[in-house]
Amino acid sequence: MVKMRQGGGEPVPEIPEVAFSAPAGRPAGVEVMTLDELRARADACQLSTPHRPGFHHLLRLESGRLMHSVDFREHLLTPGDLLWSRPGQVQHFGDLTRADGLLVLFEAGFLDPATAAAARIEDWYGPAVRHPEGAAAQGVDDALRQLHREFGALGGLPLEVHVEVLRHLLAVLVLRAAHPAGASDGGHEGDGTCEAGETYLRFRDAVEREFTRSRQVADYARSLGYAPRTLSRATEAAAGIGAKEFIDRRVVLEAKRLLAHGDQSAARIADRLGFADATNFSKFFQRRAGTTPIAFRTAVRGGAAAGGGPDT
Repeated sequence: MVKMRQGGGEPVPEIPEVAFSAPAGRPAGVEVMTLDELRARADACQLSTPHRPGFHHLLRLESGRLMHSVDFREHLLTPGDLLWSRPGQVQHFGDLTRADGLLVLFEAGFLDPATAAAARIEDWYGPAVRHPEGAAAQGVDDALRQLHREFGALGGLPLEVHVEVLRHLLAVLVLRAAHPAGASDGGHEGDGTCEAGETYLRFRDAVEREFTRSRQVADYARSLGYAPRTLSRATEAAAGIGAKEFIDRRVVLEAKRLLAHGDQSAARIADRLGFADATNFSKFFQRRAGTTPIAFRTAVRGGAAAGGGPDT
């Protein structure tokens, strides 16, 4: 399934990167398995410690309960829940012996560009856990089970045809997973929500580009041509938090990733994130994360899911 790459010689090891590696005789770019099959893997025990996969995880829980951490926030999964973690996010599994379900691993490049765009597979702000219900849940289940059956039927088709079938079935699954309610994200024509949604998306993309340069709402408002209050209203409607909170959370997340994944000093991280000095960065981080940068690094590398309580 995967190969761990971890540097040695450090007294406190950094979080290992995980590269996708197709099983022998299987097409590259996608793999489908049950959690029981995952538990049987020799490297499954490493999944309980923080790691940073370079590929997508789609997990549909069928029975039991599973605690899963994504970017330092714990999520308690129960039957019917759909977990989607993305490349580069730090994650770790809880006790796999108490849960069963189906897991899909895939690289972004396995999907065609149109599907990737429609499903917003690189939307790092998308929810880690979804709760499809009714017909939406049935659609996800049907797509997932058909993909699992096809993945196991390698001998039934020429390899190149088999790969294309997998690509199309995965496209159905990710589109259903991305839009579990079957509704548009843009709101209703004429009620103002479509415009507000577009404002939020522009702001979100600008924050992703510029959060290391500015943490001020006024700077984003000026560059995008909005009033600061307009950005805050749009962000509150779309994300449930104000514009300033949105910016600060993105900065904190990047700080956590840098602290967990590397050995840069607080001063170096402060510089990368646009702080005047390490003292200002440390005060900001402690105020927002509830712990010092060094304490956070020590805790998360020790396997703790620091930075937020469980989401249920």
